[in-house]
Amino acid sequence: MADRRKFIARSLLGSVGIALGNISRAAHRQAGILAAPPPMVVSTWNNVPANKTAWKVIKKGGRALDAVEQGVRRVEADPEDMSVGYGGRPDRDGKVTLDACIMDEEGNCGSVCFLQHIMHPISVARLVMEKTPHVMLAGDGALQFALENGFRQTNLLTADAEKSWEEWKVKSQYQPVINIENHDTIGMLGIGQDGRIAGACTTSGAAFKMHGRVGDSPIIGAGLFVDDEIGAAVATGLGEAVIKTAGSFLVVELMRQGMPPQAACEEAIRRIIRKQKGYREFQVGFLALNREGMVGAYAIHPGFSYVLTRDGAHEMVQAGSSF
Repeated sequence: MADRRKFIARSLLGSVGIALGNISRAAHRQAGILAAPPPMVVSTWNNVPANKTAWKVIKKGGRALDAVEQGVRRVEADPEDMSVGYGGRPDRDGKVTLDACIMDEEGNCGSVCFLQHIMHPISVARLVMEKTPHVMLAGDGALQFALENGFRQTNLLTADAEKSWEEWKVKSQYQPVINIENHDTIGMLGIGQDGRIAGACTTSGAAFKMHGRVGDSPIIGAGLFVDDEIGAAVATGLGEAVIKTAGSFLVVELMRQGMPPQAACEEAIRRIIRKQKGYREFQVGFLALNREGMVGAYAIHPGFSYVLTRDGAHEMVQAGSSF
């Protein structure tokens, strides 16, 4: 009983310490006492070209919002990346449908889902944020909005993606593949020279999914969440598993409670494992950074990687995993 009382007392003191620490950091930031975090870019998987594009924007003094948009656009336009944008694998009906969201340092956000025929859904999502009172537009409505704002229709189904679909139709079985082709959704987080944080996330979704399926990538709080006072997080992997835990929001809230990014990502993965059956058959990874410029990443299974860019140097990092 005495040991139990000591444990409870230590837990209470620890909670109070975290709360006071968060209040202190918030007060210091408001007073301008804490130094701004270093400019940086992180993105899921091995998307070095995307980081290079984003870093050019930040190096010139551009907003982190501009940097992450331009960074992921690089991948959206790459036909060889078969999980994002142009060249993405289609759904089971042979349609390429895209999801994306973006979030700035003020908490403003925009999103599109089930968007067809438009190469750069991330830029449409940004216009949803900046030109409408809404957060998300879907399907035909998102397409109409894109066309009204000058975007052009494009055939997104490349020959390679169509061949992959034709091969899949022989058995027509949907089964998530862990680390398919060693990449997936691209999520990107950036800190500008002004110390402000923004994030972007874009994908063509699960290959050969049911027509109309939407994953976590366009959902604020699931695929992406940014809180400029605390930090930001993005998710990759099986979207359904991320949605069920509000994954990126969870990571940021754990950081708000005092966890560093690495510990927050690890705890978010542990919750998926504890609460969701079949976790050995799918992959989820989280990538996060905080206001101090610390970075963390973690996944269910080995194979998840990310690119970290600081001072113009691009480093590929292998994330840890539960198994």
